[in-house]
Amino acid sequence: MVPEDIAPDRAVLRNPALDDFDGAALDAELETALQNPVPGSPLNADSRKSVTPLTIYDVARHAGVSIASVSRVLNGHATPRPETRDRVLRAVAELGFVPDGAARALSSRLKEIIAVVYRRSPLGPPEDPVFEDEAENLAFVDVINRGVQIAAQRRGFDLLLSSVDVDDHAPGARIANLAGKSDGMLLHDRVLTPSGIVRLADRVPVVTLAGTPTRASVNVSGDNARGMRDLIEHLIRVHDSRSIAFLSGHVDSPDSVARARVVREIAAEHDVRVLTGPQWSGEYSAAGGARVIRTLLDAGASLPDAITCANDQTALGVLYALHERGYRVPDDVAVTGFDDIPVARHLNPPLTTVRQPIQDLGAMAFDVLYSMIGGERPAERQLVLPVQVVVRGSCGCPAEPPPSYTRTG
Repeated sequence: MVPEDIAPDRAVLRNPALDDFDGAALDAELETALQNPVPGSPLNADSRKSVTPLTIYDVARHAGVSIASVSRVLNGHATPRPETRDRVLRAVAELGFVPDGAARALSSRLKEIIAVVYRRSPLGPPEDPVFEDEAENLAFVDVINRGVQIAAQRRGFDLLLSSVDVDDHAPGARIANLAGKSDGMLLHDRVLTPSGIVRLADRVPVVTLAGTPTRASVNVSGDNARGMRDLIEHLIRVHDSRSIAFLSGHVDSPDSVARARVVREIAAEHDVRVLTGPQWSGEYSAAGGARVIRTLLDAGASLPDAITCANDQTALGVLYALHERGYRVPDDVAVTGFDDIPVARHLNPPLTTVRQPIQDLGAMAFDVLYSMIGGERPAERQLVLPVQVVVRGSCGCPAEPPPSYTRTG
């Protein structure tokens, strides 16, 4: 079910395909790690906080400001606005919150650090030497993290970056340890299951990116449904595609699952054949996209009219493999992506894709997390940013004209 506090028009519906990953082992491991921290760890220290009549949360609530603002006033980490400083000091005086070492006590409660965790390919020999460098070129993730970093720096926060293996579905102990070192956590695409996120949110505020909203966390994503709907309708209406393959990302990725669902829905509305399934799984990587195409062609399979990829990096591998086998894009088959990473416009042919405001996704995720750290209750559990289809040569549309510059002496 969709949580009751999610706006119906913004909700991401629960997908049965993802429920298989809500294993009891993950939940048990995470809960054990949260309740029984490793001796000497920050999480263990936090769990033994002394109980005091007043806390900085009371000060922030009484002053009507965030906890971070209270931290800046009492610790002198930054110069707050005069009105903010006056409100905090007045609240401190009115509440009698003047214990010895107040600044140190506050500092121990608010670290001004958030943890950001993303998924990466397993370490080891590259699947395809051609894409050896690409395996660590997480363009989409890197741009999102840049947006997080910029927004965090404006608020005086630092980032604690970490990654988990894409096949690791039980990183509970590591995640719990990071929770003890930060004021809040940003989790990328399916780092934890929804039930694991709910348990983690008992310790720190949690915001997910390209995930699934829960009753205890907020999710920020692009408008998968609108973007994929507009893209598929373009292929059908403008280019008369009668067979479309969806080359998916990770099997448990909420974004990939949502995009695949829309492809099937729109194709059914127009009586168009859809190719999908395990043989069309590219794991969001160029190497994965190339592997899918090579395997299918080696098996003698015929190509569809269009191949729509779950992301741009997958499309990069598809274009490479098709060119390698002598196929022409878009004459023999159209290819599209999703994200509009910077390299997409420089491919040959330039890639038709769905443009997401990638950096803005990261910035918004931090802003939401920051407000939650300050004690605010989010009005919505699912935040969706607008996207737009960008048509280029890989679907058969005329390539965008290059920008015109006037040479100067």
